[in-house]
Amino acid sequence: MQHKARKRFGQNFLHDQNVIQRIVNNINPQQDDHIVEIGPGEGALTELVLDKIGRIDVVELDRDLIPLLKIKFISYDGLTIHQGDALKFDFCQLQQDNKKLRIIGNLPYNISTPLLFHLFEHNACIKDMHFMLQKEVVDRMVASPGDSAYGRLGIMLHYFCKAEYLFTVKPGAFRPAPKVDSAIVRLVPHEKPPVAIDDFDIFSKLVNHAFSQRRKTLRNILKGQLSAEQIEALGIEPTIRPERLSLQDFATIANAICQQA
Repeated sequence: MQHKARKRFGQNFLHDQNVIQRIVNNINPQQDDHIVEIGPGEGALTELVLDKIGRIDVVELDRDLIPLLKIKFISYDGLTIHQGDALKFDFCQLQQDNKKLRIIGNLPYNISTPLLFHLFEHNACIKDMHFMLQKEVVDRMVASPGDSAYGRLGIMLHYFCKAEYLFTVKPGAFRPAPKVDSAIVRLVPHEKPPVAIDDFDIFSKLVNHAFSQRRKTLRNILKGQLSAEQIEALGIEPTIRPERLSLQDFATIANAICQQA
């Protein structure tokens, strides 16, 4: 039985077997891995992982898909289904014997960014993540200072993880076909943050504020917080725009603001 994709859940089911195999090859599941899949859909990725290592946890919001998954994988003992919203799910509760989780999934476009930030809160129990996302989102995730796609998402993500663009997936690989290209990304949480931040809340608000006014110069963005002379004393040019600033630059500015408080 084929499940009708639901727009409100952002469902686009992967059906191209070559793409599915290529994703699993990049994940490279090993026998002792604890893999958790977000949004298994009709079980395309799930099946290959089960065939390879025999066990997987899946988190699925759509209650109507769960009976279909149970029927499809009735002969498999290693499938554990968790019905719930991945945006609210405590992934670390699945950890056993201090073994870090490997998270995979074809993430719904409409919740991909908030879901990523939710997962970053669970970094301590995650080994790596492999996701299918809208290509535009992946471009922003891997962008460097000066790139047109560089912005808040890339900076915040680089604080938590190393990101690697793996490959592009065309709309025809899905049912129904989305209107945009997708891409596969690998995220590996840092053992420790790459930069020192005195107050994460100040850092986060600074990044958000800067990119909400990305056409302004740094001097104008920080007016009332740091003077041009103070910015220059940090070794940063006050007349540049946010997209030219590195993660370290933002951390330096945030720490200076913190000291002013």
